[in-house]
Amino acid sequence: MEINWIIIAAVLVCAIALIRYLIKKNQKDKKDVTKFFNTDTTIRKESERDEDEEY
Repeated sequence: MEINWIIIAAVLVCAIALIRYLIKKNQKDKKDVTKFFNTDTTIRKESERDEDEEY
């Protein structure tokens, strides 16, 4: 049984390309999630007072 190096090379190239794509996608998603959690998404009513305010 002979090893077909062309097929093995093609599979390795595809695997490396997939891994690189997933790493780039993960980095982009990480930036988006970090930006989302760093923004203030709370909606306060005007009648609510800050904790720092005194009576």
